[in-house]
Amino acid sequence: MSSTIKNIEKGSIASKTILKQGDTILSINGKRIIDVLDYKYFIYDANLALLASSPDGTYKIVRIKKPIGKDIGLVFDTYLMDKAKACSNRCVFCFVDQLPRGMRKSLYFKDDDARLSFLTGNYITLTNLSDREIQRIIDLRISPINISVHATNPELRRRLLQNDRAGEIMDIMRRFADGGIEMNCQIVCCPGWNDKEELMRSMRELRALYPAVNSVSVVPVGLTKHREHLTKLIPFDKESATEMIDMVTGFGLECLRDRGSRIFFCADELYLKAEMPIPGEDEYEGYPQLENGVGIIRLTIEDFRRSLKEKTKASSMPFSIATGVSAKPVLDMLINEAREKFECINGTVYAIKNKFFGETINVTGLITGQDMISQLKGQNLGKVLYIPDVMLRSGENVFLDDVTVDDVRRELGIDVMPVMTDGTHLADIACGDIGKGDY
Repeated sequence: MSSTIKNIEKGSIASKTILKQGDTILSINGKRIIDVLDYKYFIYDANLALLASSPDGTYKIVRIKKPIGKDIGLVFDTYLMDKAKACSNRCVFCFVDQLPRGMRKSLYFKDDDARLSFLTGNYITLTNLSDREIQRIIDLRISPINISVHATNPELRRRLLQNDRAGEIMDIMRRFADGGIEMNCQIVCCPGWNDKEELMRSMRELRALYPAVNSVSVVPVGLTKHREHLTKLIPFDKESATEMIDMVTGFGLECLRDRGSRIFFCADELYLKAEMPIPGEDEYEGYPQLENGVGIIRLTIEDFRRSLKEKTKASSMPFSIATGVSAKPVLDMLINEAREKFECINGTVYAIKNKFFGETINVTGLITGQDMISQLKGQNLGKVLYIPDVMLRSGENVFLDDVTVDDVRRELGIDVMPVMTDGTHLADIACGDIGKGDY
């Protein structure tokens, strides 16, 4: 069963009870445990009565007194204590549908699970939620929740997501708002589909739900070269990106005046496409949409400058940094700022063109190992090549194309060091204050 105990953490509260590996948690304080949401909600209390069954079919009641909110140390077979819910949409802009064949199977799975939205920040479309699941989110106060809106016009959203239930979104969001659920939203904009007048409609209708709708990111559609037999879409160019920024920024200023928050924020990629300056730190209002690429550049710049200001010396060891095409100008600027303070700094930033997905994809997180190897072979890379860890599968040293960091080391004949992608670490790299223990 999904609530069967796989392991009990050593020294934990549960390790001091009669619970054993292989036992199944059936209920907590009389409430049936279906999945991780039930478990995390009901385990929060200070006084617990757990009903469990043993592999031999016997039952046991375990009573626990603990500090409120403290975990008891049970590990289950799967993180969700259930299978992740698959997406039931066929979005015209879906990135997964644009992946080439032959990649590892897990990359083709499209989740759309409200539990992952709350627990890990994933964005969901709400199209596969039953009425019971909607009410459970409200009853358990599962907040905040991240929602892929894309359009509030019911008919347009049905066409975008190719799902008849897609038009129900505003009814569900109003229900969440009435239930006290906080929502962060995203709009993936496709020129000719949900931009211009339709975007303005979406922004107006989402603003009406503020403060329940806490923030909304406006993100340009990402199009790979692998779009055979898919809906024809066009990417943003300088003119359309500029128009989009002007619209969202102008509406955001209205919201700031009327609601006290801009609510709506453009992704960094739009500013890069428009060749416009990145907004100042205050305009991001605490960076509520970093996971959608909103404000990452500004935060990196500010963290880098704060960290560099504290540096008193730097190394002359030659190094290189691999990054996406869109990030290179920013990294060049920051490395040059460091060099102005310490002339000895000897670093080079290399932009990797995305041949694997197509050169319209220029973000760092989608760089593959094979593109890196082919484009950096024979380059003067110094003593070490630093790569942002967002290029790698979470918790592993594997790129999207299944090339490993060790493969890159071997092919390029240089030490390759994955590092965190933030301004503080970039300042450490520039000044030689980062080592193997930092990744």
